[in-house]
Amino acid sequence: MPEKELVQIVDSNNTEIGLTTRQEMRAKRLPHRATYILVFNSNGEIFIQKRTKNKDIYPGYYDIASGGVVLGGESYEMSASRELHEELGIKDTPLVPHFDIYHEDGNNIVWVVFFPVSMTARLAFRRKRWKRAFFIISQKFLNYLNKNHLLRMVWLP
Repeated sequence: MPEKELVQIVDSNNTEIGLTTRQEMRAKRLPHRATYILVFNSNGEIFIQKRTKNKDIYPGYYDIASGGVVLGGESYEMSASRELHEELGIKDTPLVPHFDIYHEDGNNIVWVVFFPVSMTARLAFRRKRWKRAFFIISQKFLNYLNKNHLLRMVWLP
């Protein structure tokens, strides 16, 4: 069960300081690590997913990234590889970190590493993780989602 997963907790310098459950990490708003995978198709369009209402953070939002929290004992690369397989059925794809950021809002304190991926193969959409998904290139639509607080992230490289 995801709420029982052990998550890597870090300090303000992204130094590992311990492990706790995902449930406690969310309840206490503890700083942690996450991976965000930006998936592009051969036309340069980015993959957008609508999060299900049962997500523990940002439920019902549109999301420009696949990915999730880094579990105890995982590197960012291991986490990104696991998440890409769990969420989109993609495995054995080279993942190269593109950039990292620190993000803090009312719900979350997180160190994030972004991994861009170009896909030509068909994605295995996981219905229990996402309500709907599609590729999009329209900056106007991304701006609309952001303006209306429907987009979780707008950190495009």
